[in-house]
Amino acid sequence: MADALVTRFRESFFAVVQGDDLATELKQAAASANLGNWTRALTEASVRSCRAIGLIASAKGHKLELLPIPRSEYLGLDVMAFAADENRWRFPVAVMELENSSREDQIAYSLWKVLSVRADLRIVFCYRKNRERIPALLRHLREEVIEAMGLTGRVKLEGKTLVVVGSLSESGTFPYGYFGWWSLDTNTGTFERL
Repeated sequence: MADALVTRFRESFFAVVQGDDLATELKQAAASANLGNWTRALTEASVRSCRAIGLIASAKGHKLELLPIPRSEYLGLDVMAFAADENRWRFPVAVMELENSSREDQIAYSLWKVLSVRADLRIVFCYRKNRERIPALLRHLREEVIEAMGLTGRVKLEGKTLVVVGSLSESGTFPYGYFGWWSLDTNTGTFERL
């Protein structure tokens, strides 16, 4: 089920970010290094992508009244998506952090946050100006966050964990080259390119 959810979300995301409004906003924000605007556009893209696959999402600017306590952000997470079922206190299907800091430890913190929540899909979106810096980031996330879980903790993880990196150096191939997708292999503790 988690693999199908990844495929559906990814396809939806690519369709949404190709819309004129979001494509222009994301490209301009990345080119000018205005990562606040990048995060706002990415928030909108994430919420729309969730909606397109039948999930209901909460995020800054997208207050959700699905749970008994209405919020824009639950548990301090940027995006939280739920199935439309009858349970008052339902668990999220997907959680996302949209990290606009270039600091590796800030991105590691975002990964740690999503890993701390039970969900079928956990995603950290982040940004690197140059594609060449992505392998070092993924290595840092593995060494600092994933290895801290240990093998026992990793194999207990349910669902899928993704790191999606936007890269200005790949903006000419927007959105397919611009957004690189890596999935955590819980057996090896490494991130594999999707």
